[in-house]
Amino acid sequence: METEQPSAYTAPGLRLGGAFGLFARQANPRVIVAMLVAALALRVVLARWTVGDLLVALAILALEPFTEWLTHVTVLHLRPVTIRGRRVELHIARRHRLHHMDPKRIKHVLIPQGVLLRLVVFAVPLYYLVTPTLRQALTGLVTSYTMLLTYEWTHFLIHSTYVPRSRYYRYIWRAHRLHHYKNEKYWFGVTVHLADHVLRTFPQRDAVDTSPTARTLA
Repeated sequence: METEQPSAYTAPGLRLGGAFGLFARQANPRVIVAMLVAALALRVVLARWTVGDLLVALAILALEPFTEWLTHVTVLHLRPVTIRGRRVELHIARRHRLHHMDPKRIKHVLIPQGVLLRLVVFAVPLYYLVTPTLRQALTGLVTSYTMLLTYEWTHFLIHSTYVPRSRYYRYIWRAHRLHHYKNEKYWFGVTVHLADHVLRTFPQRDAVDTSPTARTLA
């Protein structure tokens, strides 16, 4: 289970090392790192790197901005539906709703563990099926797990009290906070906002109204 340490996570003056220490104690990064190390070790053992490996890695990286955007819009913000008088909602969408209600709670910042486990496990047969060779499948897994770990760490850090210092981190930090506190219909990226710019969901802050449902997703 995730280790809840809200006092440290939300304490003023949190340093980068302290944030990383909190992150490293969570179950999610440990699971991702374990799968990443296993995939990387096997790929190194098999050797024989080719242009195909590079193309697989580049394709995953190129799709990442749109993967984040599409997942956020169509899955995380999926509204509940009523079927025969019963309210039905995806677990991950409900957890994301709770995340908007309480953005600093570690349990809701991280991907739900059941969802994460399915992601990392089902990625194995998926990449084996969509790539020409086992080697390229492993390259895909290494790249995908690395991006997943980057996503979890970035999202975790953004919601902590760590003050951004680099120009790029300030850029994504500000955009994600606008998504939570200004208007939930914009700024869907987390690690990169290319898709937001392409799909016109990255407006100037003053160009959109403050949404009354940014915290509830109602």
